[in-house]
Amino acid sequence: MFSRRAITISLLLFGGFCLAQFRPGPGAALGTDGSGPGHYVRIEGGLVVNEDEIRTAREVGSHSSGTPNWTNAPEFEDEVFTFTRIIFQSDARSRSPGRGSFRWLGWWVDFPDADLNFSYRLQQLTSIRTDPDARVIELTDPTLHNYPLLYLEHAGYMRLMDNEITALRNFLLNGGALLVNDFWGSEEWTGFANEIKRVLPERGWTELATDHPLFSCVYNLRKPMQELQVPTIQFWNQSYDPANPQSELQTIFRGEGSKQMHVRALMDDKGRIMVLAIHNSDVSDGWEREGENELYFRKYSEKIAYPLGINILCYLMTH
Repeated sequence: MFSRRAITISLLLFGGFCLAQFRPGPGAALGTDGSGPGHYVRIEGGLVVNEDEIRTAREVGSHSSGTPNWTNAPEFEDEVFTFTRIIFQSDARSRSPGRGSFRWLGWWVDFPDADLNFSYRLQQLTSIRTDPDARVIELTDPTLHNYPLLYLEHAGYMRLMDNEITALRNFLLNGGALLVNDFWGSEEWTGFANEIKRVLPERGWTELATDHPLFSCVYNLRKPMQELQVPTIQFWNQSYDPANPQSELQTIFRGEGSKQMHVRALMDDKGRIMVLAIHNSDVSDGWEREGENELYFRKYSEKIAYPLGINILCYLMTH
């Protein structure tokens, strides 16, 4: 079981954020010579990483103007929260012509900028100390249980091996929690939910509304769920009018069932959240691209992405 210390939150005002920028790039699996399938993957910005060797977000160069650097006092170096992203394999074969162009997206979306920016803001805005390097890990890593909260992104086409299923199931049943974010539409939900069903076949999903204490444990986000939806910045419709039912938040169609934001949970017998899935919202873009556009930052990073991320972390780590 995890030994969890109580986290005392000391809130600071938002403001004075350092700005970062993003440069998009294609992603693809590469062989050891960069030419075919293998353990190398091209991530955003065109950078190539070896999935078998990478250990921290800090090892990978930012695909924007840089990420913040910070250190902790020696007495706090081992008393920190570590943002821990999971490496997984995706099924790149397209079953839907309308969604096929998105199947190449994988675990590395928004990496490493989102991981490091969120870690920095968490330390800046609360009394929680954070690991300045963050972590990226496979489910079969023997140190998995050192990290009580794991993060998955673009998991709609995730495919887990049997040993990964066993490792994740043991992790969740022994007190760990999993946060899943940035996947869109009914097809991606079905793909993800089917994989998690292999991990926890006895559990069913609970739809959370914003009156759940998770949405107010630090920042008060008790408002209509749709007001918490974060668009992917390159698809963001800046003319979006929430008062107009015909107005669209994004400029592209993200698939059937992609318009309404959902937050769903898998709970244990005592009501503890084991898996929390944010469907049809790109919260991590609010972390990763906080400085690409001032209006986007003010509307989404400052008011939604960081407050929601902090609420989720503090709730999951104290319940």
